[in-house]
Amino acid sequence: MTETTPELACPIAPVVDIVFSRWTTPILWALNEFGRQRFVELERRIATITPKVLTQRLRQLERDGLVVRTYHAEVPPRVEYEISELGRSLGPLFASLSEWSGNLGKVEAARRSYDERSSAR
Repeated sequence: MTETTPELACPIAPVVDIVFSRWTTPILWALNEFGRQRFVELERRIATITPKVLTQRLRQLERDGLVVRTYHAEVPPRVEYEISELGRSLGPLFASLSEWSGNLGKVEAARRSYDERSSAR
């Protein structure tokens, strides 16, 4: 039997790694929903993210082409972030996931049922 890398076994694995890392979806949602924002605005909107992690995620999203960073050489300097066209192209994917979220009640019911069966063992 030949071993297969996860990427070959599941061709969407790299997409999932890019799009669904811990903070990517809240950052992209905020930029899509509210437009161009400064770092501190994003930090306020996503209250549970630390500045260090927000910086790391924004850099990665910029590297992946999903976010555009604009530096304004002013005093004091100003940096703004906005979702790129590539990032915006994820809209239908997020819309489908939002539609699927109607199933979360079924997921919770399945979990309760499983937990009840597991505790009875």
